Amino acid sequence: MIGRISGILLERQAPELLIDVQGLGYEVHVSLTTFFELPAPGEPVVLHTHFVVREDVQQLYGFAERTERELFRHLIRISGVGPKLALTILSGMNATEFVRRVQDNDLATLVKLPGVGKKTAERLVVEMRDRLKDFDVGIAPAATRTPAQGLSDYIQEAESALVALGYKPQEAARMVNAVANEGQTSQELIRLALKSMVKS
Repeated sequence: MIGRISGILLERQAPELLIDVQGLGYEVHVSLTTFFELPAPGEPVVLHTHFVVREDVQQLYGFAERTERELFRHLIRISGVGPKLALTILSGMNATEFVRRVQDNDLATLVKLPGVGKKTAERLVVEMRDRLKDFDVGIAPAATRTPAQGLSDYIQEAESALVALGYKPQEAARMVNAVANEGQTSQELIRLALKSMVKS
């Protein structure tokens, strides 16, 4: 089991990272919650990890906080929720929001996440409620800004990230364009787009 990775962030294209660890390049999948906390390429990065080994794939998932990794591990134990869907859920709302939705039996909000149907939402609420009673969660800090990029670049990055999460290209474009304003980073656009879906 690989429980932690520490190295230099080489590339970041949500939801995938490439991290150099003493000459070895590790591909790591992260939620957008973690993605928002990442340093710039070329900077050191430390992530708590969960290593998934299956017949056809070996995949490393990374998390900025232990609590997010713990929630991820709870999610993938639920029938019908694999690592990809768990990461999508943690990208669509932060841990605090997810815990609140489960405690409030808020199926209507959960089914708005891509890949989460009514039956999956019901399983999430029923199976996660007791596990999350004493769950310690926090909110990720705001994204940093990189002035060198223009709004169009950020829009493209945001749309690509949403498509990677399971939204259709047309839907991703509509979501991003509905919240796009000058001066926003791709992280801010993604966060606003996802927030608008949860609230709608």
